[in-house]
Amino acid sequence: MFPGLGGATLPTGAPAAEQEPGPAEDGTKLVDLSAMLDKTLSYARNENTAYPWGNLFIGDSRLGTQSDADEQLILHLTFQEFVKVKSIKFTEWNRGANPDMNPVTVHIHVNRNNLGFEDIEDVDPAQSITLTSGDLQEISDAIDLYYVKFQRVKSLTLFIEDNAGGDVTAIGGLKIMGRTIATTNMNDFKSKQG
Repeated sequence: MFPGLGGATLPTGAPAAEQEPGPAEDGTKLVDLSAMLDKTLSYARNENTAYPWGNLFIGDSRLGTQSDADEQLILHLTFQEFVKVKSIKFTEWNRGANPDMNPVTVHIHVNRNNLGFEDIEDVDPAQSITLTSGDLQEISDAIDLYYVKFQRVKSLTLFIEDNAGGDVTAIGGLKIMGRTIATTNMNDFKSKQG
């Protein structure tokens, strides 16, 4: 490395593919974290099966998700790895055609598994937000979340407590913006045999 000081020296002509990967770094730019969802571990409770929760991420507000029996809805979203969540963006159902179905009070829980309607109101959320019809428009900005409470998130549980007066709640779309956290992908390392 330093001539005359001893120690290992790096070969100067080694191809980049043979060098070991460098240390992982935190994500440096905000991304839509929906691609990092583990859909096998995510679910909704009180969901109308004709409008499943997975529709929230396809970009068509006519196909979003709806609650079934009443206005309350629980969405549990699990990520494939830990992430930092900066903001969340709900979009109105069917471009605002049914404003009484818009969600109003949303409680956000971090890293809580198996919350149901029988116990979710007894657990303090990491943050509660009150949505207006302006917040739900496609052109409006995402809602920033409390920085310190969303730094190491493996799952989010969203409890939609009430809506603007409709029999059921409907959400046209959902975006969760944030960053990845540095992790080591063991598949990046080549096995050295011999």
